[in-house]
Amino acid sequence: MTRHCYQCGWVFGRDDQPGRSETCPQCRVDLRVCLNCTHHDRRAAHQCRERRAEPVYDKQLATYCEYFELIRKEWAGAPTEGGAASREQSARDALKRLLGD
Repeated sequence: MTRHCYQCGWVFGRDDQPGRSETCPQCRVDLRVCLNCTHHDRRAAHQCRERRAEPVYDKQLATYCEYFELIRKEWAGAPTEGGAASREQSARDALKRLLGD
């Protein structure tokens, strides 16, 4: 189990938590975001299991949440593996077929 960037998988090797302005050195996305937090859960209210936390509406932007804790998990790979990116690509392919490109 490692702590890593939710987008590219870069391993966060320090023992402390990332600061609000810290970004991934590989893909330049914010590290202190809901998508990297142990409390993030798509099925929970406001997609957060921490009841005391204030709602965050953009889960990919840096947050001031005082309950943030960088999650430890196995890197599942790039989001293109069956995720939203593959749906986007199939939609683009369908549009190209429709337009004859």
